[in-house]
Amino acid sequence: MTHEYLLWFATAAYALHVLEEYEYNWRDWARRVLKLPVEWNTFYIANAIVIVLGVCAACVGWREPWFSLAFPALMLVNATFSHVLPFLWTRINSPGLFTAVLLFYPVAAWAYYGAWADGVLLARDAILLAVIGAAIMAYPIVLLRAKGLRYFRQDAPT
Repeated sequence: MTHEYLLWFATAAYALHVLEEYEYNWRDWARRVLKLPVEWNTFYIANAIVIVLGVCAACVGWREPWFSLAFPALMLVNATFSHVLPFLWTRINSPGLFTAVLLFYPVAAWAYYGAWADGVLLARDAILLAVIGAAIMAYPIVLLRAKGLRYFRQDAPT
């Protein structure tokens, strides 16, 4: 048996993470601490997309590890740069911090270990996976920052 099933654990961990963020009011924290102009609708859409990515990663499995292992990479980037580091810098609780630390780090590490044990993860792939995970994490933030630019505003005169 392979360890591909761990990608389903990763998706489940992300779902629990989204629930924690929602219940502890991630939107207001992100506005105040990260200065992100985020609305709840953006939160819902972005996290729905992340869950779909997790399901896609689990379905693809080890057939395309560069794709499927980008999901645990996304988890590590999210945990580190959206929760742990902001908490360490501000000492303000980041909604999602508990699941980031208690689920994201161990489940992502377990998925990478499983991929390595199954012979589909090479050490050289780690940098590529980190870049893909960071790009996926950055994408909605870039969209949030750019949507106020005149070029992207639908109400701006042409």
